[in-house]
Amino acid sequence: MALVKKGSRLITVDGTTYRWRLRGRPTYDQGLVWPPLTYAVEHVGTPGTTQVVTTNQPHPSNWFGIQGSPILPGQVADSIRTALHDGWTPESPGSPFHLDQSAGFVSSH
Repeated sequence: MALVKKGSRLITVDGTTYRWRLRGRPTYDQGLVWPPLTYAVEHVGTPGTTQVVTTNQPHPSNWFGIQGSPILPGQVADSIRTALHDGWTPESPGSPFHLDQSAGFVSSH
C-alpha cells in the first residue's frame, strides 16, 4: 500500500528517491506518550515494501506537551541506509520492514 502523498516529503539517498511521512496527529497511545513516534518510508518509483521506523522520541503533538526533537532529513537518510543494509528491499512487495531505533525512549507510564 502506497503512502499518502499529502504531508509526505521526498528525499534522495545515494541517487534513489524515497517518500517519507509521519502521522500528523498522534494515535491514542502516542498521544499518551506510551509508544514512541513512528514514520514510514517508501520507494517513489516502484512502491513495494514500506519501511516503518520507530524512533526514540515522543510524537510532537502528544497531549502532555512532552517535547521531542523534529525528525530531520539526515535522520531519515540514515534510517534508509541502515534498513537497506539490514535487508530492506523497497521495490519488492511484501510485509512492512520494521526498523526499531527506540533505544532510550521513556514511556509516560
